[in-house]
Amino acid sequence: MNAPIGRRVAAEAIGTGLLVAVVVGSGIQATELSHDVGVQLLANCLATVFGLGVLIALLGPVSGAHFNPAVTLAAWFTGRRTPDGLPLRDVAAYVPAQIVGAIGGAVLADAMFAKPLVRFSTHDRSAGHLWLGEVVATAGLVLLIFGLSRIGRAALAPVAVASYIGAAYWFTSSTSFANPAVTIGRAFTDTFAGIAPASVTPFIAAQLLGAALGLAVVAAIYGPSTAPAHREIGVPRSEPEPASS
Repeated sequence: MNAPIGRRVAAEAIGTGLLVAVVVGSGIQATELSHDVGVQLLANCLATVFGLGVLIALLGPVSGAHFNPAVTLAAWFTGRRTPDGLPLRDVAAYVPAQIVGAIGGAVLADAMFAKPLVRFSTHDRSAGHLWLGEVVATAGLVLLIFGLSRIGRAALAPVAVASYIGAAYWFTSSTSFANPAVTIGRAFTDTFAGIAPASVTPFIAAQLLGAALGLAVVAAIYGPSTAPAHREIGVPRSEPEPASS
């Protein structure tokens, strides 16, 4: 990944912003077209799956298509002792860009549907079973991303990651936020996809715990990595990493 840091940061901000715009905008559209909660969730899920897959394929070669502080932190942690790993200075640039992008995406979605640009959500999501759902959703996401890299199948990430998030919409109690930046952004919209500000911190704590558990599972299944932890996460590479890495 040879793009200058400015371009990579821009890709992370724009990608995360568009992802949140897809999530929030499709939620608004769904509630305006149907009163059935199941149909609303299905519409929201499908739009997110397609949008996420496209964004990973489009922006992955530039920044790695993290769009997620939990993924960025996991990438730094796994590569912190290797020369080709994600440096801490990049983490310090990526994470704020992802958060700012997410907030901007929520504001953009509200603007497109003539909603108040910023209205904090009143959708309370404070419950233990929801936090458990976030732990599971984020652990599975991290296992998928880093597992694909370890077996030399990172090129499958656009389809695989989008498919996993679509499935996790339905099999987790929290509908799989699995992303601290997206969680913060969704607090800024009082619509279908919103989350009350008071619910944000426990969700993020659960997501970070899930990311740590996901990395532990990767190590347990594939063993310690002996290859450099490349910066590209979920990006088609010209040459896949050896499956024995």
